[in-house]
Amino acid sequence: AIDEYKPLDATTNPSLILAAAQMPAYQKLVDDAVAYGKKLGGSEEEQIKNASDKLFVLFGAEILKRIPGRVSTEVDARLSFDKEGMIQRARRLIDLYKEVGIGKDRILIKLSSTWEGIQAGKVLEAEYGIHCNMTLLFSFAQAVACAEAGVTLISPFVGRILDWYVANGDKKAYEPSEDPGVKSVTKIYNYYKKFGYKTIVMGASFRNTGEIKALTGCDYLTISPKLLAELSKEHVKLTPMLSVKEAQACDLEKIHLDEKAFRWHHNEDQMAVEKLSDGIRKFAADAVKLDRMLKERMFSAENGK
Repeated sequence: AIDEYKPLDATTNPSLILAAAQMPAYQKLVDDAVAYGKKLGGSEEEQIKNASDKLFVLFGAEILKRIPGRVSTEVDARLSFDKEGMIQRARRLIDLYKEVGIGKDRILIKLSSTWEGIQAGKVLEAEYGIHCNMTLLFSFAQAVACAEAGVTLISPFVGRILDWYVANGDKKAYEPSEDPGVKSVTKIYNYYKKFGYKTIVMGASFRNTGEIKALTGCDYLTISPKLLAELSKEHVKLTPMLSVKEAQACDLEKIHLDEKAFRWHHNEDQMAVEKLSDGIRKFAADAVKLDRMLKERMFSAENGK
């Protein structure tokens, strides 16, 4: 898909890596990661963790051979409330990329947009020059906190917001311009541009091409191969729906969020609270499945099992 659509950047997450690791085409990468984990030694848990980190980096390195820009690599979702743990893991991933000759300028480290994750991003950017992509972002409060933390990029979700409103409300279909996910990203984009934040807004998690077209003009969009295929069949002229000029004319007011204010404002958004915790749980569950798969590869062949 990368060879076909020639994107600038690409992103991975635990669910995508888990799916890819089970495909026959990528077994060499899994074998290499397993060998790396065993070579470093330590407890079973440490060997699995090292193999898992290595696998993420090997996939990222393969992707980087095919794109001119950056790849996003995610820190384990089980660390979502552990600021120091996220910082340590991010630095480890950057070191692993360095070992295979890839500099940190070609990597975005993905962190959950919890308060702890956002503060980890702030430290990684300011103290280590490590670029961060804040993911699982659903609320305006999360977006404001990320801008104030000075992270490189945010991935506000569109489709998962729509999913929540369809599941929890009476309305089962939305026009693209009325789509709650589209409205959320539009507001974030306008806020960032109005107040001159440098953080890149990258709309993510799309359910249909209507959502994508409604966010034309956004800094970046991350789109699945399936939706890229649908878009490639369309031959219509697109006009930008978002622009810096219009953003600067909007009537949003600047706000500042410390931890207490962040937690309150985020908590006021039921959708965001539920989707953030749900997203963390699902990514964590896939990380556990990946660990289990690696454990079987690494240890079940021993002792004649």
